[in-house]
Amino acid sequence: MRVMVIVKATADSEAGRLPSTEDFAAMGAFNEELVKAGVMQSGDGLKPTSAGKRVRFSGTDRAVIDGPFGAPNDQIAGFWIWNVASMDAAVDWVKRCPNPMAGDSEIEIRPFYEAEDFGETFTPELQAKEDKLRAKMDAQQRS
Repeated sequence: MRVMVIVKATADSEAGRLPSTEDFAAMGAFNEELVKAGVMQSGDGLKPTSAGKRVRFSGTDRAVIDGPFGAPNDQIAGFWIWNVASMDAAVDWVKRCPNPMAGDSEIEIRPFYEAEDFGETFTPELQAKEDKLRAKMDAQQRS
């Protein structure tokens, strides 16, 4: 199963405080374990929401909102995309993770929807189009 592992932001990450050299090394070692185990598919840290924008949709109208956005613990500071056997396996990996922040922090695990979750509304034709699009994205990432 594929999951997104979400590192929740903190006041420090939203202020743009970067990890120490030791923190980078510890997280790098953890990422190496994930890659060796075939778990990690992608991952990155995100700049504070003050560097971001949101686009709000209302019918055909679009409004651009500059960051920062709300309380730090409601924001995302980073993420991984993992392929794991189960949610329990994802939890086990997260428990091994070094603390991603200087102080208290939280990591959220969310499963991705898979084609079978959508039932008959995701027709074979739509699935084929999606498969072609994913193959194209994969090819672009390799080049």
